[in-house]
Amino acid sequence: MCLATWHPSTRPEKLDLVADTQTRWLKLEVKRHELTTPGQAIVEFIARYKVNGKAHRLHEISRFIQLEQRWYYVDGDIL
Repeated sequence: MCLATWHPSTRPEKLDLVADTQTRWLKLEVKRHELTTPGQAIVEFIARYKVNGKAHRLHEISRFIQLEQRWYYVDGDIL
């Protein structure tokens, strides 16, 4: 995830995704999205990936906030 898409209140200082040569992202499936209030939304997704050849999946409900017509990731709950 690009740092520019994170809300400033929860954005990490850095992400070292280039150094992660073991993870191979395979698929992103958006299960649902919902506007919860004006300017706030959730997105449920499943991401499939492999680490050193072993398959994994990440199932999350993410929270987003809209600021100045842009949506920013705040946080999420892993299911």
